[in-house]
Amino acid sequence: MSDYDTVGAFPVQEGLFQRPDWGHAFGDGTVPLDETYAETVNHHGRVFQQHALASKTYFAPIDEEEMTRLGEMHSMLRTVFDNRLIFPPVSKPEKILECGFGAADWAIDVAEHYPDAEVVGLDISPHMIPEVLPDNLELQVDDLNGEFTFPSNYFDVVHSQMMAGGIHATRWPSYLRDMYRVLQPGGWCQLVEIYFNAQSDNGTLSADHALSRWSSGYLDAMHPQKDPRAALRLKEWMRSAGFTDIESRLLTLPMCPWPTDPRDQQIGALNVSNVSQLLYSTGLYPFTQMRKRKEPNVDMILGDRSMPAEDFQLLVAQARNEANNPSYRVRKFPSSGVFTKEQIG
Repeated sequence: MSDYDTVGAFPVQEGLFQRPDWGHAFGDGTVPLDETYAETVNHHGRVFQQHALASKTYFAPIDEEEMTRLGEMHSMLRTVFDNRLIFPPVSKPEKILECGFGAADWAIDVAEHYPDAEVVGLDISPHMIPEVLPDNLELQVDDLNGEFTFPSNYFDVVHSQMMAGGIHATRWPSYLRDMYRVLQPGGWCQLVEIYFNAQSDNGTLSADHALSRWSSGYLDAMHPQKDPRAALRLKEWMRSAGFTDIESRLLTLPMCPWPTDPRDQQIGALNVSNVSQLLYSTGLYPFTQMRKRKEPNVDMILGDRSMPAEDFQLLVAQARNEANNPSYRVRKFPSSGVFTKEQIG
């Protein structure tokens, strides 16, 4: 098989639905899944959703390896957030919306934690859905770059996490407005995003290091389709959308267990595998298919000159070594933004 071949329909769970419209009853307003959403392509040994690539919606793999990585990241973030799934003081939410469920780790945990709640998850890819789901969890296929069709004042909690790679750059303001509209008065919106800009606590990570070159290359490749700096603008967009009582926190995640603080050390240990896999899976398509390369001493960008796969693999290998080197004291993309807020209505 060549580096970039159509491999047909990747196995997906039967009985999945697409959501063209939403009724007030749990499960209403769906139609059988369009088969084009199941079609995949193979790129350098990893499986991608063809529809997501063609529509420039999502550029990360949707295979079992990525499903495993997402599970590891979810476990790491639960430690970061002191095992809290929902940050605000919500005791008995009745309706919860998960925007971009991925491998459904958060959605499943929330559905099990709140068994009396109706939990609805949306994602453009049906490929990483587990075979067994809680009865109160419904996962639907939809592109979140389109306007929400949910009724107004419907959900108690809306959750969106790690969506900067899927939401179009121009969509973010209306994406937040959609969340505001579908929340009940007094409902809560919880967002978590990471700014992929690796830095070190002691300043030893220079622009010439592989991690820095990976960061700058990824940010350049994703622009202008996406806004990889979305984590830094969430508070601004939320306020413009109408949210009040906005609480924002900036966290830094160590890439390996170099901190002396026991809790940060544990987070770093949990993050090692996630970072190692993420550097390859998240960067593979943007670097080898999308990236525009600047020539030395030339101000203009000379067309599409994507990085050869061999060069990308070398960059990732070097970046992994730096990420796992305690002497660099690397923080995993130091400006990771966590924003929660309450809608007052």
